[in-house]
Amino acid sequence: MELKKTLSTATLLLASTFVLAACGGADTETETESSAAASSEVVVESSSETTSEAAAELKDGTYTLVEKNFDTRGWKTEFSITVVDGKITESTYENVNEAGAKKSEDADYQARMVEKAGVGPADYFPALNNQLVEKQDPEAVEVVTGATGSSDTFKKYAPMLVEAAEAGDTTTIEIDNVVEEE
Repeated sequence: MELKKTLSTATLLLASTFVLAACGGADTETETESSAAASSEVVVESSSETTSEAAAELKDGTYTLVEKNFDTRGWKTEFSITVVDGKITESTYENVNEAGAKKSEDADYQARMVEKAGVGPADYFPALNNQLVEKQDPEAVEVVTGATGSSDTFKKYAPMLVEAAEAGDTTTIEIDNVVEEE
């Protein structure tokens, strides 16, 4: 009988710990997203990684990357960086539609995103671009809360452009992104 009581108590304690841990994490995220939505500021998720300068010297020029295919919503990535005196001076990461219109300039899309995630493309594209110019290292660019997919794509493509800049290769990088139907 004593063993059953001990096991029941241990199980209850363990289950309570999991429930409390799960609730604690959810409250923090909700507060962060709520405050981001209320203040209309872009919230950047911080990482524990330290900022490091790019290892090799960058060659001056403009380096461009484009996706070949539009996604199922009609957008594709166009991304370029400009290097002057060995430093990234400009970053233009954006999604465009078939007409060449920028996602960051689509007011309806912006409103829907802000309502859903607390941040829209008019907020997160400049935030990502500014971080790259400021930090000079794609690894140091932090994910923008509410724009994880776009942040992940940025962090996937930015090192390709930096690598091209290290080599001085201004040939446009074409990404044959396979688009799966939903």
